[in-house]
Amino acid sequence: MIDRIHVDDAVTALRPDFAVLAVCAYGLANGPSDDRSRAWLAEAAEHAAPLDDPRLEAWRDAYRSFGAKPSRTRPSVDALTRRKPLPEINLVVDAYNAVSVRHCLPIGGEDLRRYQGPARLVRAAGDEPSEDALGAPEIGEVIWRDDAGVTCRRWNWRQCVRTRITEETVDALFLLERLEPLTLEELAAAGDALAALLAEITPGVRVESRLIVAGGSR
Repeated sequence: MIDRIHVDDAVTALRPDFAVLAVCAYGLANGPSDDRSRAWLAEAAEHAAPLDDPRLEAWRDAYRSFGAKPSRTRPSVDALTRRKPLPEINLVVDAYNAVSVRHCLPIGGEDLRRYQGPARLVRAAGDEPSEDALGAPEIGEVIWRDDAGVTCRRWNWRQCVRTRITEETVDALFLLERLEPLTLEELAAAGDALAALLAEITPGVRVESRLIVAGGSR
């Protein structure tokens, strides 16, 4: 899966500074939120970026670039940073939400076993299959999708139910998304932080990663 994740040229034409660090974790033993994950979330909230941080504004600008209004449908890291306290979902989701807020970048979490084909970041044609609760994407909207349809609308605004990480998730894909001024070094640090928390949840978890930038992988 990780070698087949694709970012379409139409997306990087929109934002040449976009990069995504794909992280796959295999053999997770997820479970309900506990004192550890509550501490991760509390620490992240304590060090959350201010709402006028340039890293958040970069995502608002990216939304405007394809016609979305970020005050109505907020980038995921923007919406999450505003939550007080941060929501408790389950151990794995708490881990990536904590890293998202602490490192000020959007992170999507997907159940790999519910995926059909590779993840692709594209601009919507407007006829993609989509869950009723998610709504149909608009033409030109940036979406994540697989062979079955839309997995996340408006870049990282709202995820579908089908691929969400639950307490039963064993294999997961995380998509850590970057725009400038966040550096590639900061993106890598966020990936390392996530891998460390996943290892706390499941010692011995197998993690692999791939950086995708405009023009290919690194």
